[in-house]
Amino acid sequence: MAPRPTYTIAVTSHAPLDQLQKNVNSARERLDAHVREIVAWHFDPSTGCPFWLDYASKLGWDPRREIHTYDDLDRFGNFNDEWLRGGPVRRWVPKAYADRPIFVFETGGSTGVPKSRINIDDFRIDYEDFSEKLPDAHFPKGADWLQLGPTGPRRLRLAVEHLAQHRGGICFQLDLDPRWFIKTLKMGRADWAEDYKRHVIDQALTLLRAHPNIQCLFTTPKLLEALCDKVALEKVGIKGIFCGGTEMTPKFHRRAVEELLGPNIYFAPTYGNTLMGLATHKAPAPEDDYAIIYYPPAPRAVIEVVDPNAPTRVVDYGRTGRVRLTTLTREFFMPRFLERDECEREAPCAQYPWDGVRNVRPFSAFATTVVEGVY
Repeated sequence: MAPRPTYTIAVTSHAPLDQLQKNVNSARERLDAHVREIVAWHFDPSTGCPFWLDYASKLGWDPRREIHTYDDLDRFGNFNDEWLRGGPVRRWVPKAYADRPIFVFETGGSTGVPKSRINIDDFRIDYEDFSEKLPDAHFPKGADWLQLGPTGPRRLRLAVEHLAQHRGGICFQLDLDPRWFIKTLKMGRADWAEDYKRHVIDQALTLLRAHPNIQCLFTTPKLLEALCDKVALEKVGIKGIFCGGTEMTPKFHRRAVEELLGPNIYFAPTYGNTLMGLATHKAPAPEDDYAIIYYPPAPRAVIEVVDPNAPTRVVDYGRTGRVRLTTLTREFFMPRFLERDECEREAPCAQYPWDGVRNVRPFSAFATTVVEGVY
């Protein structure tokens, strides 16, 4: 059996070390209890989804009886994301929610069949929790938002809209198909990609100039750069920017804060995806030197940094590894999924007494095959 990860904290923290360790232990106990609750739900014939009930019928053991802790989820092995491609998508709907309105969000799909995840309330819960972490001075209650990011079947479209509504505002949307952007790059038509990016930015400028109550913005690094080439965001009333994407790097973070935005606009870098939800950024500190540090929404989702060659082994703090995601909600159970990302393992802190990640980027083993679009 592979060695288990350590949860003993041996790093400097703003909280007293003994109190931080108590908080880490308490968070771990809550996680184990949450795992038992979610496994009981998804493998109960009266509440679980057809996929996991069928899966359990072939195991030869009952997860409800034998999964007691988070570590026990290793017994499922790695989740195969190919299971999420194609239908029938209702095999993922828990029986307890069979009569509820169902959303379906897609991820990928620039080539082949996209992966689909059903949603009912998860996207609302994730973004309401994220809302509590935003400073009201820069994301004012009642302010309107612009969602300058992917639209169509992607979770972001409805999620950012719900975030705006939850905070008392209205969310303005535009048309953006990231699959077309990626396709133009794969065809070698960088000129088409630039034309399409200009089309997207023109939509954003039109909305910003027509609606003065837009004070908050979601966008991606590439689109933020393109927008700032056209307009000074502070002059059009933007006070806070929530920004995410695979090209979020320390270099871009520094440039955004020091050059693109200025001191009066709050920059909130984020990491999230359709399968996990939304991680929260650690408040910037001088000692972090613009590193992008995120903490997942535990216990609803857990991120581990694992050895790419032995993915049941979690690497030491500060070391580089591949992102392994486990999602644990009543709507969606996804144990041990190996993401297409790598990063450094970040120690717990006073605000988030569980593991985080630093400087997430595309997994280096895939670097030659991944085409980055507007994300």
